[in-house]
Amino acid sequence: MDLKYFVLKLLPLRPDFAMTMTDDERRIMMDHIAYWKPYLDQGLMLVMGPVLDPKGAYGLGIVKLDSEEQLKELISKDPAASINQYEYYPIMALTSEKLA
Repeated sequence: MDLKYFVLKLLPLRPDFAMTMTDDERRIMMDHIAYWKPYLDQGLMLVMGPVLDPKGAYGLGIVKLDSEEQLKELISKDPAASINQYEYYPIMALTSEKLA
């Protein structure tokens, strides 16, 4: 089965979230990073991090997974989903492994 690629966008509930996080929010965001770290190590999460958009920072990730259902399950378990909103979109990824 071919893996599917998705772009994840983590939208904070306020534009200045990155600069005004409470201690509890900061803890949740650190838990968020720790949650995705094993998926980075396994190569399922290809890239992730904050996008420093002048209109308001947001999180961005790109994953390769078996299915959209797998993605939904991962998102549902992410601690950051409790204080932020996720959007995700399939991406028609052109990767070096597909070109080989």
